[in-house]
Amino acid sequence: MNNSNKIYDLIVIGAGSGGVRAARISASYGAKVAVIEEDRPGGTCVLRGCIPKKLMVYASEFNKQMSDAKKYGWKIDECSHDWDLLNKSLKEELDRLAGIYDNILKNSGCTIIKGVANFISPTRVKVNDNVIEGKKILIATGGHPWTPDISGVKEHAITSNEALKLPKLPKNISILGSGYIAIEFAFIFRGFGSNVNLIYRSDLPLRGFDNEIRGCLEKELLNKGIKIYPKTKIKKVSKNSKLDIELDDGRILSSDELLVATGRKANTDNLKLENIGVEISHDRSILVNENSRTNIETVFAIGDVTDRINLTPVALGEGHAFADREFGNKKRFFEYDNVPCAVFSQPPISSVGLTEEEAVNQGINCEIYTSNFKPLKNTISGNTERSFMKLIVRKEDNVVIGAHMIGSDAPEIMQSIAIAVKAKLKKSDFDLTVGIHPSAAEEFVTIGHKRLINRSFLFHYL
Repeated sequence: MNNSNKIYDLIVIGAGSGGVRAARISASYGAKVAVIEEDRPGGTCVLRGCIPKKLMVYASEFNKQMSDAKKYGWKIDECSHDWDLLNKSLKEELDRLAGIYDNILKNSGCTIIKGVANFISPTRVKVNDNVIEGKKILIATGGHPWTPDISGVKEHAITSNEALKLPKLPKNISILGSGYIAIEFAFIFRGFGSNVNLIYRSDLPLRGFDNEIRGCLEKELLNKGIKIYPKTKIKKVSKNSKLDIELDDGRILSSDELLVATGRKANTDNLKLENIGVEISHDRSILVNENSRTNIETVFAIGDVTDRINLTPVALGEGHAFADREFGNKKRFFEYDNVPCAVFSQPPISSVGLTEEEAVNQGINCEIYTSNFKPLKNTISGNTERSFMKLIVRKEDNVVIGAHMIGSDAPEIMQSIAIAVKAKLKKSDFDLTVGIHPSAAEEFVTIGHKRLINRSFLFHYL
């Protein structure tokens, strides 16, 4: 389609979650919208991230669930797993979702243009030898896995992109990193029966989360049989019959695969932002103001490409707010305080608000409420997983400013707790709420073990 003679109200570069939301809402206000996408609609979350990874979490959990069922009287014959069938099922579901995103754009009246966009002016981009002009341009190109410059890593390692579509299950896999992607894949592959090594530089996994939660996670990793190598770096990687992974302390690990999950970088390299002078940070993410506007008046950016909070719901919120402001005549801004998040480890983790460490650093005088227990389901099954919950309560006004949990259904429970934290409810409001019994969630309204904030950071890891 030749679009060189059209002038759009909005050009969206990238058809991921944030870009599609911004395009759809803008079009609903009457804007003429073009969406440029080099792959297919869906972006990282739908095609290479949240959705396929969560489906793999489900798939890997069935082994444990069948084992748990035995003590409940279920007689289960020896079973096996069909890796090829899983890959086929995943592909079919992702194809279905990509089709839905494609239809959303078409049904909204958006024009979809396949290709790579290069800026040639603040209102024009070049795609497939055509020049597309728009009064406003929104960059929503997301991010990609970053691979560190370690000898042999770029040649022999895989990233999360490849880990989601391996042709066969690795018997042995080593994972570099301890962020949410590394942690989730460690449990996924262990659930399928792989031998897993987890290598990371910090003393505890999942930097940025509450330290007590991190300590609980470390214990769960070990209980699942995942070998951890904290305070450790990879020196080099070489390939013989398998991958030989040399650590900085001289030890060598032998693995079928090395998954590198050490972070993500913004997709800005192919946009030719330098042609119009868009300001970027040292890591090449795009700098924007509270309106998601760059230093160029007509150019905006949302989602992971801005490296603010790299979560799909944040990109969706930013995209919706952008459309409301620019085309809906509404003064709407995305609020970055108290954004809840989850890690789909096994058991999962979820969090909203301040950690205890953040409260200390901000000089807030707090009371800490915790509960540590074995879920009812695990008392019969023999499953060793425990649950740990934590509330951070500002002492001066009794307001709950943080909530954290590791345990079964943590993300489902935390979504409701996030409403309470967002609404600035008090611990006394929790106390007055009747719990649903028997449930794990009731612990948040009956939680009674209290201590003062720990300013030494010397936590007792459960």
